[in-house]
Amino acid sequence: MKIIAGVDEVGRGSLIGPVYAAAVILNKTINLKYLKDSKKLTKEKREFLSNYIKKNSIWAIGKASNKEIDKINILQASLLAMKRAINKLKKKPSYILIDGNKLPDLKNFKMKAIVKGDQKIPVISAASIIAKVSRDKFITSLAKKNSGYYWHLNFGYGTKQHLGAIKKLGVSKHHRKTFAPIRK
Repeated sequence: MKIIAGVDEVGRGSLIGPVYAAAVILNKTINLKYLKDSKKLTKEKREFLSNYIKKNSIWAIGKASNKEIDKINILQASLLAMKRAINKLKKKPSYILIDGNKLPDLKNFKMKAIVKGDQKIPVISAASIIAKVSRDKFITSLAKKNSGYYWHLNFGYGTKQHLGAIKKLGVSKHHRKTFAPIRK
């Protein structure tokens, strides 16, 4: 029997914090019709589905820190987070479907990159949902300790509000120093 894993990452465009990736192997009983790209779901639906997926699948999270992102670049950090998530799975998949057009450097795994896979393939959508909810929770906890940047609202993305806060408060240790507009 083929064991298929889906993998997706979130947080590539954010100016702060780690990039997260999730790897998911769905249970055969899971209802696939609810699994859609995390960006197309409300926060409440994402959180509900994340719990549902976690209870009905094998899953793992991988991260690459903002320091790693600054050191190796966002693409390589995203692939590293994916690699970490895949390696943490409790079961080895026979095939891995990855959102995007690049594959992490992993030996002994059959993999396929699928552009917009999070919109087409339910197991990748499931990974997208878990990664998004996990990163959002982390960023919300950072926001509580770093008030003034409004991370609980912008999740570190370069909104007018966030950019104004950087001008006022300066760059925090959580910011990605190599990202424009921070590297100015």
